Amino acid sequence: MSDSIIDVLEGRVRDLGDGDTVRRVLPIGHRLMVGPFIFFDHMGPWNFAPGRGTDVRPHPHIGLATVTYLFEGAIDHRDSLGSVQTIVPGDLNWMTAGRGIVHSERSPAAAREHGARLHGIQSWVALPDDAEECDPAFVHYPASALPGRDADGVRLRVIAGAACGLQSPVHCASPTFYVEAHLRSGATLSLPDDYRERALYVVSGGIEIAGRRFAESAMPVFAEGAAVSVRAVADTHLMLLGGEPLGARHIWWNFVSGRPERIEQARADWAAQRFAQVPGETEFIPLPERR
Repeated sequence: MSDSIIDVLEGRVRDLGDGDTVRRVLPIGHRLMVGPFIFFDHMGPWNFAPGRGTDVRPHPHIGLATVTYLFEGAIDHRDSLGSVQTIVPGDLNWMTAGRGIVHSERSPAAAREHGARLHGIQSWVALPDDAEECDPAFVHYPASALPGRDADGVRLRVIAGAACGLQSPVHCASPTFYVEAHLRSGATLSLPDDYRERALYVVSGGIEIAGRRFAESAMPVFAEGAAVSVRAVADTHLMLLGGEPLGARHIWWNFVSGRPERIEQARADWAAQRFAQVPGETEFIPLPERR
């Protein structure tokens, strides 16, 4: 393994039911996080027949922010704050759970009627100690609000943080960067070097770094301070991510905290239905059995 690459994670297929699968990259046994990113799912592409769609029933979160970013399709977001928002490709939904929030994610009616394709990334960023119990919040950013650049065969959109000379308007509770990049074959891109923990994920295509090649669903993780230059060996779609480490975190189901007793409290609260409800929704995902 080169001096710049300290780990390589691979997306593992997980079945969400009804044949809908994701490639889960984080967390994995030996690595819980990259910067504040503690969960990273590559969902789809899913092709729904007419009358079908995704239906993620109301479920709770604490101690994290969910980050939904789509490449294709649309999702209707509803949460216990009363937020109702359809997200489409290039937009960003940033939901801060803090002390607790409940939300659902479903295919819009129009997509169900005609059948649709859904493809994107679901990630979570853990919150720092002083923000874990903050008030829950939801913010939607249209694609036009996220800065981008298209030059030398590289098209960038900075979703969160500062990177590549661009600054996202998204408020992050700790230093974080998250970037979508499209590279034409032969194009090169340097990763930001001012964050302690960094990685990239290959959505499609292929890249070469320090003489090593990586294909779809690979996530190389980089050494602190190392200069990282990426060359596309085909037309390639990447997500760049990382930030400052937060220290020890515990994760169980949809709950993240620096304190295991806080997760136990959240388990008890969801089992007793003490979380706020999503207006207009009566379904919910029950607490899973502990494994």
